[in-house]
Amino acid sequence: MRIHWFPGHMTKAVRMMSEEIKNVDSVIYVLDARAPLSCLNEAFEPVIGSKTRLYVLNKADLVARNEVLKWTEYFKKQGMNCIYSDSLSKKDAAAIVKNLLSANSAIIEKYKAKGVNKTVRAMVVGVPNSGKSTLINSLSPVKRAATGNRPGVTRGKQWIAVGGGVELLDSPGVLYPDFSDAPKALKLALIGSVRDEVVDTVELAKEGYALFGELFPEALEKRYGTSLPADADAALEKIALRRGLVLKGGAPDTERAASALITDYRKGYLGDLPLDKL
Repeated sequence: MRIHWFPGHMTKAVRMMSEEIKNVDSVIYVLDARAPLSCLNEAFEPVIGSKTRLYVLNKADLVARNEVLKWTEYFKKQGMNCIYSDSLSKKDAAAIVKNLLSANSAIIEKYKAKGVNKTVRAMVVGVPNSGKSTLINSLSPVKRAATGNRPGVTRGKQWIAVGGGVELLDSPGVLYPDFSDAPKALKLALIGSVRDEVVDTVELAKEGYALFGELFPEALEKRYGTSLPADADAALEKIALRRGLVLKGGAPDTERAASALITDYRKGYLGDLPLDKL
């Protein structure tokens, strides 16, 4: 499956980020905990430059805690300031603000010596649907950023004061300009970072099925209550029949089965399973 998607609004988003980066002290780099390596976007590197970064493994509730901790330690060993978050619950909000202020302690103290209370301004970046806006709302006492469980909800820039001496700039999600890395593209499509409208659902499900079978075959059998064949086409037919997804005449509706398989993964019904593994 080949994915080609770098629409005009993403080019505009990168341009906006390049213009605004001079106005911020730090960057909060949001990664989907299900595929953190795949969410690292090389297009951000020349934009962020030497700005202080805080990496947040978001949607941590969708991955087994031991896996989240492994990835957190992995990034820390690379010299990257990294924490994890379930931004829907807001329980990690204080830790995110604390880490952001700590990362900017030098500049805060510099202004304090001049008798000025420094407001730390940070740009929030990440691939589409990584939960940037949801994370911002978890830090704010009231909902400020538009959210949605699909890519492309945030289009323009939004400055949001979250309290505690912190202001955040939400930014549109940006994908790679070139999806030459097929495994990464597949994982990003499976977690919903690529618009479903530009992906062949059946092809995505078949490639996803092969990946799931490689990473966690027992989860498929547990979810669908039956042993599934290695062949993806045959597996989708069996899933369709198992779920009662049939066409007129009783033939298995493999397209609906494909959608069901993808949805089951995204909603965590297959389990708290990561696509990137150490």
